[in-house]
Amino acid sequence: MTALTLSTAGAATLRADVLVVGVAKSPQGGKGLVVAPGAEAVDQAFDGKLADVLETLGASGADGEVTKVPSPAGLKAPVVLAVGLGQAPEKDDETYSAEALRRAAGTAARALAGKKKAAFALPVEAVEDAEAIAEGALLGAYAFTAYREKGKDAKGPLAEVALLGAKPRDKAYKAAAERAVALTEELNRARDLINTPPNDLTPEAFAAIATAAGKEHGIKVQVLDERALAKGGYGGILGVGAGSANPPRLVKLAYTHPKAEKTLALVGKGITYDSGGISLKPAGHNETMKCDMSGAAAVFAAVVTAARLGLEVNITGWLALAENMPSGSALRPGDVLRMYSGKTVEVLNTDAEGRLVLGDALTRASEEHPDAIVDVATLTGAMVLALGNRTFGIMANDDAFRTAVHEIAEEAGEQSWPMPLPAELRKGMDSPTADIANMGERMGGGLVAGLFLKEFVGEGIPWAHLDIAGPAFNEGGPYGYTPKGGTGSAVRTLVKLAERVAAGDLG
Repeated sequence: MTALTLSTAGAATLRADVLVVGVAKSPQGGKGLVVAPGAEAVDQAFDGKLADVLETLGASGADGEVTKVPSPAGLKAPVVLAVGLGQAPEKDDETYSAEALRRAAGTAARALAGKKKAAFALPVEAVEDAEAIAEGALLGAYAFTAYREKGKDAKGPLAEVALLGAKPRDKAYKAAAERAVALTEELNRARDLINTPPNDLTPEAFAAIATAAGKEHGIKVQVLDERALAKGGYGGILGVGAGSANPPRLVKLAYTHPKAEKTLALVGKGITYDSGGISLKPAGHNETMKCDMSGAAAVFAAVVTAARLGLEVNITGWLALAENMPSGSALRPGDVLRMYSGKTVEVLNTDAEGRLVLGDALTRASEEHPDAIVDVATLTGAMVLALGNRTFGIMANDDAFRTAVHEIAEEAGEQSWPMPLPAELRKGMDSPTADIANMGERMGGGLVAGLFLKEFVGEGIPWAHLDIAGPAFNEGGPYGYTPKGGTGSAVRTLVKLAERVAAGDLG
């Protein structure tokens, strides 16, 4: 686990393995590199020619670019690492965006795997900048090594991040650092869960991890096993889990604050492995399906983060956990399930299972009359086709709430896009046998799934659905602070939403 310290030392005098500085492309119309604020002492050590040296080595200041140079006399760190920030601000009174700083810090931290200490001398004009740099560095330093043999050639993550330019004795900076540590530790735990092989992360194992975290952080945890689910009539969760030797679970995490005036419910899809069931996924589509519990991981991480930060809001997290497998006892196309709400569902495709477990969890969450509900799920390939691999879709039963969640996601640094719920698509889920089918029109499949979920949300409760199928699991190369594999998508959005609710900013 990477440590974070706020340092009052100057960039030239701090002892570290590497000194990280920022460089950028000149403002529109200009030529050459710009050395970003925070690196003045470093530039001085290069006799004001740091930009020239870096340009000679091919640096352009582009986002994600890393250039290393030996330090000259006058710097305690033996190596300077220049990381690209993209385009420099056009005007003197403009600053680099939080996301640009976050990505640059993450890029640098990834490049420094195996180092003991790095000093980050990136632009810090305000508390928000320091927090963004801390977040990016701590997320970028992430590595999942639990299943790798430890050897002399293995590089662990960067051990310590020393953040320069912050004010260690200032309460606001200290609070920002504490928030960054809590958030990134829990987001990285979510990444660990997503990356864990499904033979080890069964529904029962996930529930046990949640229970242990609850005890550690003062969160009440209730676990419904297969017997309790059957007694309670949770037909959706039981139906999806019927084909697996590892029975399903519904986990409730309840964080409360004595001064809280609002309650937020978070619901996460937790399919610990999705084979598709009887509607089996073809080869090439099932190898990464351990990530189908990313929504539950995000909800779990958000609730624990809220507890660690002591947010003045009540939060219930619902983890709908099951394994979708084919067997003689598995759910079949044509079966009809009676959901926890009492509504019946004709199952036309067993690979549209996420909406079934979420339906039960949404109904149960609605019974407690929260002020708002947000569900998170790797729900549809259709959303990936619509928005790509880095953007999640947001649907809601309330336009104002959808807009608020979208703005919060953007502020948190997560790419998202508001999507509609066209009423005309509902007819495609009409069933001659049951109240509703779990499939509808093929075109607009992500929106159809959202309309299905809407059926299980309590009357009058603002609800939003985040389809994170694209950004939840990165099959390409790492970039910025995003690793290959599980990303922890939506965690930052949920935590920022909880903070807004605690502050009374959402009504």
